[in-house]
Amino acid sequence: QVQLVESGGGLVQPGGSLRLSCAASGFPFSKYAMSWYRQAPGKERELVAAVAPIGTITNAADSVKGRFSISKDNTKNTVYLEMNNLKPEDTAVYYCTTTLRGTNYWGQGTQVTVSS
Repeated sequence: QVQLVESGGGLVQPGGSLRLSCAASGFPFSKYAMSWYRQAPGKERELVAAVAPIGTITNAADSVKGRFSISKDNTKNTVYLEMNNLKPEDTAVYYCTTTLRGTNYWGQGTQVTVSS
């Protein structure tokens, strides 16, 4: 049974930092790419960043390049999203996701609120 459990969200002031974690289980984690998405109130879910199965190739949305970085620890079955210089527009629920055999799996999400 595939499980993805996000953690690390919270309230942070503009310019602050957070590190999100997503613990995965139920599938061979080292063989699959992982992604972080986010959804702000009233907006569609959007891709934030993605990482290749062995973690050597990453990609990020233009809106977060230079501020966010994704990484993957295959020894801990965990994917991370390091977020720096946070802005109010980064406020959203953040989800980790993967696709196995054509099926998308999502975690429950973790809320990130950037506000003074």
